Amino acid sequence: MITYKEAEEWLLWTEKLGSKPGLEAISHLLERMGSPHKSFKSIHITGTNGKGSTAAMTASILAAAGYKVGLFTSPHLSTFRESIAVNGEYVSRGKAAEIIETIKPIAEEMKETPGLRHPTYFEVLTALAFQHFREEGVDFAVVEVGMGGVLDATNVLSSLVSVITNVSLEHTRWLGGTVLEIAEKKAGIIKPGSVLITATKDDTVYALLKKICSGRNARAFRVGADITYEREASSLEGQRFMVKGIRSRYELFIPLLGEHQLVNASTAVGAVEALAFHGITVSEEAIAEGLRAVRWPGRLEVVQRNPFIVLDGAKDLEAARAAVEAVRREFTYGRLIVVVSISSDKDIGAMMERFAEIADYFIATSHRVAGRAVDPGRLVSEANRMSKPSEIAGSVVDAINRAKEIARPEDLILIIGSVFLAGQAREVLLGPIS
Repeated sequence: MITYKEAEEWLLWTEKLGSKPGLEAISHLLERMGSPHKSFKSIHITGTNGKGSTAAMTASILAAAGYKVGLFTSPHLSTFRESIAVNGEYVSRGKAAEIIETIKPIAEEMKETPGLRHPTYFEVLTALAFQHFREEGVDFAVVEVGMGGVLDATNVLSSLVSVITNVSLEHTRWLGGTVLEIAEKKAGIIKPGSVLITATKDDTVYALLKKICSGRNARAFRVGADITYEREASSLEGQRFMVKGIRSRYELFIPLLGEHQLVNASTAVGAVEALAFHGITVSEEAIAEGLRAVRWPGRLEVVQRNPFIVLDGAKDLEAARAAVEAVRREFTYGRLIVVVSISSDKDIGAMMERFAEIADYFIATSHRVAGRAVDPGRLVSEANRMSKPSEIAGSVVDAINRAKEIARPEDLILIIGSVFLAGQAREVLLGPIS
């Protein structure tokens, strides 16, 4: 029996293999494992932003309805085990090691087989999740796509409901150079006879999705048209709102901040309601209870007051825009100190411009994912371009300590720019996940 540390080291080693879209390797791996992905019903979620939050809300609702629910999301904040949960409980160290011990020899055999290759990190993680869900006997799995849709490792599923939260330019090397090309790739998760829920605001994208659904005999529903919402009240504890869904009207509360989370919640409500087309009805009470109970760390998460310290994993321009809007709307503060690290493949200048709309001072640092974080000097240059005072901190710990040192009780420290930064900062402030 390998130890958890050995299993984790091997899994992390597979990151060196990079991204290799395609279903041949994952299909072979899962077949050798006895096809665990065929043992549960699924809701499959893709999109540029909001898919993780939407997945967490959908899973929470189904759990409140009395189902045993697997949730697969990525990336994680602190440990890969966060990516794989059953009714809110992360896969244990022992169980993860046990399943990885099963996967490893198959993976090594695949590497030596002509026409196959060694599975990537995400393919191994996907297989680990599906095997854990089978062993736990889940009724449903709510599964977030890793990248795109049609060639993503998770697209071996025959999902009852597909969700495309929204579509904008991302991963253009893999997914295409236009929004419509990317939308078509994401639409690859829509299965014949299934139901699509989307929150896209782009009419051209929606027209394409409707056309694809028509060709696959799938129904399509759109947040903002078929499903609507209205915010009624908000505080730092969360938001009260109304959703008029496909089947009913709901008075709801979520313990998450920001208008974008109301869109995500409405999308989750639609996804659960859509199960009725497959003979599965979820009660109004379960929908309300599930949303009230949802937990999704690192998304405008208040981890301290006096001064406020807020974590947000905004990792691209659209997420940055949503976070800045939410901070403006939800918080009252003196100065705003931004601790920032951004991955080098993002639109760094545009993201910094968004943050600069509310920032009084920047502390630039590097998150811990080697080779991904942009040089903090680049962030300082962007701050200088916008006439914002700034400095560099050598580590995330140093950056947080420096922000605390200069913050007054009435100020707000916003730690933002990357999921990796949010996860690392969360460990510093709240301790590691056990």
